[in-house]
This record gives sequence, C-alpha cells and structure tokens, in this order.
Amino acid sequence: MGKALFITGTGTDIGKTYVTGLIVKKLRDAGLSAGYYKAALSGAEVGADGTLLPGDALHVAGVANLAAEDTHVSYIYRDAVSPHLAAQIENRPMDFDVVEHDYRMAKERMDYLTVEGSGGIICPLRWDEEQHVILDDLVLRLGLSALVVADAGLGTINAAVLTAEHLKARGIPLVGFIFNNWVGGTMEEDNVRMVEALTGAPVRARVPHGAENLPMAAEALAALYR
Repeated sequence: MGKALFITGTGTDIGKTYVTGLIVKKLRDAGLSAGYYKAALSGAEVGADGTLLPGDALHVAGVANLAAEDTHVSYIYRDAVSPHLAAQIENRPMDFDVVEHDYRMAKERMDYLTVEGSGGIICPLRWDEEQHVILDDLVLRLGLSALVVADAGLGTINAAVLTAEHLKARGIPLVGFIFNNWVGGTMEEDNVRMVEALTGAPVRARVPHGAENLPMAAEALAALYR
C-alpha cells in the first residue's frame, strides 16, 4: 500500500486544485507512481449528454497527465454549494464506508496518493438526521496529514493560522503550507515569516500565478507523504 497526503486550503477559490495539479505533476515528472483522489466534488460540469463531469479531477489529470484509472472521485454533485447541501438537494448523501473503500483502493494502486479536500477544512460533507460529518472528521478517519494551500497576499496570516489551529485542535498533523499567487516583496515575505512563527510549520513552496511547475524538489515533496 502506498502513502497519502491531504491537501486543504484556507478557503474557497485560493487555487487549491491548481496547486494540487502541480503537486501530482511534480511527482509524476520525477518518475513516481502518483494518483489523485477526492471524496466529494460539488459544482460539477455538465456534459452534452447530461453526464456530471468532475472538473477538479479532470484539471489535475490534464496537468499531471494522469490516466483515467489514476484519478477517482467518490461523489459528484451538480450544484456549486457545500457538499452537504448539494447532497441534500439531490437526496444522495455520502456513505463514508464507500469513501473509505475507494480511498483504500486508490492508495493500494499508487505509491503516492494526493487527496484533495473540498473548500476549507471546516467543510460539511454530510449534515442530516442520521449523520453530522465535517471534512476534518474524514481526514481523521483516513489517518491523513495535511498540507495547506494559502494565498500569499494580504489576509493570509489570519487565514493560515486559524486553519493551523483547527488542525491542531483536531489532532491532524500539519506538514506545512504552500503559498499560491506569490509575487514577493516586503509584505509577502513577512507573511511567510509570521505564518511560520505563529504555527511552527514551514512554508514549503511559493507558487507564482500561472506557474507550470511546483518550485519544490520532488524528493522533499514525496517525503511529506505518510
């Protein structure tokens, strides 16, 4: 069985899927067996025949040149809302036994499995009369460590530290941060310094907007997988 790493973000639309694609590409370009898994995707694209298409997974597959069997999404929902609400709208709640089975199967096939979360770490996956499950509950169930994607700009100190504190409170190991949309300069360099000082976790990479490669050694990246 391979190793896995969970990718979350400090919020929605900070480039988590984009960075995840670069992560998987870096491993693949180094000749490593790498794949992608996501438990739930909402806001799916709709094909001409009405089929729901997992846009995030397709993006990662395109960037990292993954075959269809190297990516898997357990639950695909149409509406671009939190997965728990999308599931309620479609009356199709997540079964976490199915999720764990899919995850284990994907992990057995790959040496390095990258698991992308939905939104931020406090994202409801199921909220009904039978179960209340948040994304962090699933991360704990699967025994994953987390790498956090954050925007490099103004406001990231608060968002990054709050995410780190929540991970710590839930007992989820934090292996570091990746800063996206990196420009550099006094403020962003200070953001790195303050986030590292306040969380005790390193900023592993600084990704410029539109970068085609992750500015991090493949060996160092692979070492984060557990």
